[in-house]
Amino acid sequence: MSLILGINAYHPDASACIVLDGKLVAAVAEERLGVRFKHIAGFPAQAIRRVLAMAGATAKDLDFVAVGHDSNANKSAKMRRVISNPIRSAKAVASFLKRRTRFESLGDQVAKACDVGRADCRFQQVDVEHHLAHLASSFYSSDFDSAAGLSYDGSGDFVSAMTAKCEGDTITPLKRFFVPNSLGYLYTAICQFIGFDHFGEEYKVMGLAAYGEPKYVDMLRQFVSTDGKGNYRLDEKYIRASGGSFEECINEKGEIVLARLYTDELVKKLGKPRKRGDELTQRDKDIAASCQKYFEQIVLELLATLHGQMSTDRLVTAGGCALNGVCNARIRRETPFQKTYIQCAASDDGTAIGAALHVWNSVLKKPRSPMIDHASWGPEYSVAECEFAMKAAGLPYERFDGDALYKRGAAHLKAGHVMGWYQGRSEWGPRALGNRSIVANPGWPGMKDLINAKIKRREAFRPFAPSILADRVPEYFEQDVESPFMMHVVKIRPEKRAELAAVCHEDFTGRLHTVKRSQNEKYYGLISEFAAQSGTPVVLNTSFNENEPIVDTPEQAIACYVRTDMDALCLGPFVTTKPGKSLPAT
Repeated sequence: MSLILGINAYHPDASACIVLDGKLVAAVAEERLGVRFKHIAGFPAQAIRRVLAMAGATAKDLDFVAVGHDSNANKSAKMRRVISNPIRSAKAVASFLKRRTRFESLGDQVAKACDVGRADCRFQQVDVEHHLAHLASSFYSSDFDSAAGLSYDGSGDFVSAMTAKCEGDTITPLKRFFVPNSLGYLYTAICQFIGFDHFGEEYKVMGLAAYGEPKYVDMLRQFVSTDGKGNYRLDEKYIRASGGSFEECINEKGEIVLARLYTDELVKKLGKPRKRGDELTQRDKDIAASCQKYFEQIVLELLATLHGQMSTDRLVTAGGCALNGVCNARIRRETPFQKTYIQCAASDDGTAIGAALHVWNSVLKKPRSPMIDHASWGPEYSVAECEFAMKAAGLPYERFDGDALYKRGAAHLKAGHVMGWYQGRSEWGPRALGNRSIVANPGWPGMKDLINAKIKRREAFRPFAPSILADRVPEYFEQDVESPFMMHVVKIRPEKRAELAAVCHEDFTGRLHTVKRSQNEKYYGLISEFAAQSGTPVVLNTSFNENEPIVDTPEQAIACYVRTDMDALCLGPFVTTKPGKSLPAT
C-alpha cells in the first residue's frame, strides 16, 4: 500500500488531498475550513488533518508528502531576472529565501499539524514544479494515454505557462513561459482596472465581456505583444509582474490582497480606472470584452503551435486560466483538439492532487488509475448531524427518503422556490456541482435578478449555470459538450432561450454543467424529477454561499439559508421551508 499526501501550501487556494495506491480518496481546500476566506494561502493544516481523517489514516502512515512547488526549479531564469532588474528584484529575492526555508521544513509542519513527532513519521517529501503539478492534475486524472498539455495562470515557480507532451507515465515540458510574461497577469491587471480588485475576481470580467464590444484589442496589443506563433511578451511599462510571494499579500483577516498590477502609463492609455462600487460604464464593458477576446486569440495561437509540435486531437489543460469557460468552448470549436479534459480543481488547489499523482505515476512508475469524472471528494456529514443541526436551529422539518426527496425538491422548483440543496460529500474545486448548490427553476420570470439581489447579493450582470441531464445537451445547446465540472460556456439554442431565461446570459450562452447518474445520483434524481414535473431537464445552479467560500457544515448551510431569501432547504433527507412556502401534502 502506498499513501500519498498532496498539498498546495503558501500559495493561493491552499489545499490537501490523499491518494491511496494511485486513487484519489479525499481532497479539500483550506478555505472551506477554519477562517473561511476565499483563496486563502498559507499552510493547509486543517485540510491536512481533514483528508487524513477521511482516509482513516494518520501522518505516521504516510509514505510521501508531495508538494506542488519546487524552490529549485528554473534557477537560471530567476537569476537572469535578478541581474536585469537588481533593484526591483531585491524584495522578491528576500521573499524567495524566506519561503524556501518554510518549504524545507514542510515535513516538520505536517507532523506538527497532525500532533506527532517528525521522527515518528517515515514519509519522504517530493517537490514538484508548479506547472508540472498542474499538468499532472489533469493528465493523470484523464483517461488519455497521450495528450498535448497546457498549464497557464499568473505564475508559479517563476513560470506563467507550460506546454508539454504527455504520454503514459511521463510529462515532458516543451516550453516554459517565464515571468513577467503572463496571460494571467494581463487578465488580472484589466480586472483590477475595471474595479474588481479582490483576488480571484477574473470570472467577473469574463461575465461582463458579454455586455461589451472588443474595441480596445489593438490597445491591449501594446500591453502584451505576440508573434502570431503563441509567444507573448508583457510590456512592464503598462503591466507589472507580481513580486514576492502570495503569503506576503495576506491581510490581517487572512485574505490575499494583491498590489496593483497596472501602471500609470496604462491609465494614460485607457483613462481613469473604475473604483469598486461605481457604476459600470460601457467603456468598462468594452474593455472586458477586449480583454476576453485578446486572451482567446493568444491562447488559440499558442495551441496552434502546440498542435504542430504534437499532432493529436487530445488536450489537457490546467491552471487558473483554464477556468475560462468561454475560451474552453472556443478551443473545442476552433482547434484540432476535439477531446479535452480539465480537472475539477483546475486552479492552484489542484496542484495538490497533481503533485500526488506525479509521485504515483512519474516517480514510482505505477499503473494509471481510472479517470476522475466526478468532484465529490470533500467532507461529508451524517444524517444524524444534519438532523441535529436542524433541531439546534429550531427549524421545522420533514424527512423524505429516496424518490420522495426528489419529488419534494422538484415540486419546490416548479413552484418557483429558490432551494438550498446540500447532499453527500462536498465538491473538490471552485464549482458547486450539485452537492452544495442553490437551485431554482431556470425559466421562472425574474429568477436571475431575484437570486443576484436577495440571495447571492452580487452584481446584477452575473450569470448562473444550467445543470442539465447529459443526454439532453444537443436539444438545448448548440455545442454538444460533456462538461461535468462546469468548464465550458456554450450557446443556448434560440428556441430554448425563453425556457432557460434565468440561465441565458446576455450573449445567449450558459456555463454548461452536464450531469450523469453515475457522477451524482441524487442531483441526477432531482433534475430528472423536475423534468418529469415541468418538461425541462435543466435546473439553475449556483454555489451554496453568500460572498464567502461554499458552505461546508450543515450549520453553515442553515445559517446561509436563514439569512438570505431562500425559500426551502434540502439538508440531506430533511426539508424545511420559510413561512408561506410550504407545499400541499402529496
